[in-house]
Amino acid sequence: MAQNDQILIDRICSGDQTAFYDLVDRYKKKIYHLAYDITGDHHEAEDISQEVFMKVYRALETFRRDAKMSSWLYQIAVNTSIDTLRRKSTKPAKAMAELDHMSTQENLLAGGSHDFDPVRSTESAQIQNRISQALMNVSPKERTVFVMCHYNGLKLNETAEILNVTIGTVKSLLFRAIRKLRKELSPFLNDYRTETSHE
Repeated sequence: MAQNDQILIDRICSGDQTAFYDLVDRYKKKIYHLAYDITGDHHEAEDISQEVFMKVYRALETFRRDAKMSSWLYQIAVNTSIDTLRRKSTKPAKAMAELDHMSTQENLLAGGSHDFDPVRSTESAQIQNRISQALMNVSPKERTVFVMCHYNGLKLNETAEILNVTIGTVKSLLFRAIRKLRKELSPFLNDYRTETSHE
């Protein structure tokens, strides 16, 4: 992937107009999902995605050839998403319920894996909706770190590189995000455990 990225960059810089569209095709879904996870808003994520690639196109000449293209793109996407949230006077109203982040649910609920059935599927959707709403109540930086580590599967050092912070800062933000999420979700989780214990 890294080598292919380098070839694309070389093609773009040499004036190959189709190469940039190839780059967009390669990363547009990842950038959209990252923006959506951070903002919780479909339309915002689409706008951010377009803005990110416009910024990338204008800044390609400044891109260091020894740098990782994906990290650079993620960094621009994260900064653009956080800037978008800061510009908004109210928090995003839309939840991210359609995203099925089962690993996050298991971490927060300390639950095990289960075979699929309609009842559990409904419960999982309700839980995910609560998690998504709770995510909107943590700070943009905390939410960003949580999203990058848990939803996008990035390692602590990768997240630190993208955000241009230390690994210690990433750990601190992640810890605070999880602590706040558990606090936000505790009333719902208590009700959930009570209901399941009576089944």
